[in-house]
Amino acid sequence: MPREQFQADLDRLQDGLLEMGAMVDRQIERAMAALVERDVALADAVIRDDAEVNRKRFDLDNQVLHLLAQQGPMARDLRVVISVLSMVVDLERMGDHAKGIGAIVQMMSDEPLVKPLVDIPEMATRARSMLNNSLDAFVNGDIEAAYRVGQADDGVDELQDRVYKDLVAIMINDPATVEPCTHLLWVAHNLERIADRTTNIAERVVFAETGEIVEMDLSTY
Repeated sequence: MPREQFQADLDRLQDGLLEMGAMVDRQIERAMAALVERDVALADAVIRDDAEVNRKRFDLDNQVLHLLAQQGPMARDLRVVISVLSMVVDLERMGDHAKGIGAIVQMMSDEPLVKPLVDIPEMATRARSMLNNSLDAFVNGDIEAAYRVGQADDGVDELQDRVYKDLVAIMINDPATVEPCTHLLWVAHNLERIADRTTNIAERVVFAETGEIVEMDLSTY
């Protein structure tokens, strides 16, 4: 029975992690919609609902502590539980980045866009895909899928570089655009950090399955 109870608790923890991942994904989606539609009310909601993400993180922290204290997991089970503890931190930080985008939308208000929103929404789309794929890799214990998440991060970095170069060129040509360009640079930075944190989750998938702590050097994989 103890093993059956542990598995039930582990399943509940995994379900909670996926629920938190869905919450964060929704926050990113709404933050980007607020940016594209210049919807300050939606940005306000993203900022307000960050508290729900934080509460979910602490709930999962408590579940992990219960499992460690009451069940004494070993080997792969222990690695899985420890990995969840790390993953919820990254998910909570992703929620903070989505909240940050909401705050930027508030600051932009009726500020005119200095360039079409093409690369930045694409960054968000790719980051959200990475998030969902990293969690799927964890559930399925799929190391190859985890490395593919890391590979996808290169594409997000390339888009951020393009956004940076475009906005710097605009600011050089017209110094009056410095503030609106800076706001978009902040958005791109938040999205790049979200993608980085999904890579952290992917690295934890490798740890859970192999016991190896890796920093993905994707050029050698």
